[in-house]
Amino acid sequence: MTPLVAATKSGAPAARSLTARHVAWAPSGALDVCEWAEVGRRIGSVGRNIQWLMGDWIAYGNQKFGERYARASKISGYDPQTLMNMVYVATRFAVSRRRENLSWSHHEALAALDPEEQDRWLDQVALHRWSVADLRTMLRVSRRELAERSDGVEAGAEQSPPMLKCPRCGEEIAVD
Repeated sequence: MTPLVAATKSGAPAARSLTARHVAWAPSGALDVCEWAEVGRRIGSVGRNIQWLMGDWIAYGNQKFGERYARASKISGYDPQTLMNMVYVATRFAVSRRRENLSWSHHEALAALDPEEQDRWLDQVALHRWSVADLRTMLRVSRRELAERSDGVEAGAEQSPPMLKCPRCGEEIAVD
């Protein structure tokens, strides 16, 4: 069991502790609605960000101790391939470039791109509020459009960037 401590509005720990097990959570006493809400925010934050936390943790261990995925897998209980993916995405996005308003999965879909292209796509995702599925669709369409254009282009011919339709609003979006 891992004790979790609720925080007051000022951020100071509340006197009550909470118990979290692998498959359960229970307060050790009665909570008021503010304490209950704060615990929910903390649990939700960890759940939404666990891939970043694990990726950064393993990257640190790899750099500092030369540890590899087999040991991290034994420690964490995650499959080595899953851990490799977490590290790959975490190392492709510096903390300063991670968008808190977008999911880890949005970043994962863009990890193979160069940083400037990642940022352009992240801007579009945030602007249009695309789901991960929307982003993946837009990436596929963009790749197909760019491939078709490069097949039929004469050397040195000037072309405008391809335009894609936003799956949410139908707006035409230029893709570089």
